[in-house]
Amino acid sequence: MGRRSERKQQDPDLGILSAQLLFSIQKELFETLAEQGHPQLRPRHGAVLGYLDEEGSRATELARLSGTHKQVIGNLIDELEELGYVERRPDPQDRRAKLIVPTPRGLDQMAKADEIMAAIERRHARASGEDRFAAFKGTFREITRQQLAWRGD
Repeated sequence: MGRRSERKQQDPDLGILSAQLLFSIQKELFETLAEQGHPQLRPRHGAVLGYLDEEGSRATELARLSGTHKQVIGNLIDELEELGYVERRPDPQDRRAKLIVPTPRGLDQMAKADEIMAAIERRHARASGEDRFAAFKGTFREITRQQLAWRGD
């Protein structure tokens, strides 16, 4: 049978495969963003920037979408505000609430990140074949949906 670590290398489970994919994509994304003028950003900032709408989003919605605790999102928003990527504004729908709105620097990062991710996906689609990649992505999306539904996430 061999050692567990060897078994996990030879036949990695879904968690290991997902983590390897996530970490590799994050590394490429954030290294490329750094080369394109955004060296201060770290993967943790993706919990906000990855879900932020151009017109702004509420912190509670960012927490829900990213699956991150609201207090963590608040700390990330503070960091991103200090770095000049977002600002807090009153929500026109509810003046008591705040919208997290990207600044021009934030909008630049969002556009660049979207293009980098699209390029990564195009590269994988070319390498594995457009149809296989589309099928993989659909299956991966369904597995993710089912896993999130496991405990009502």
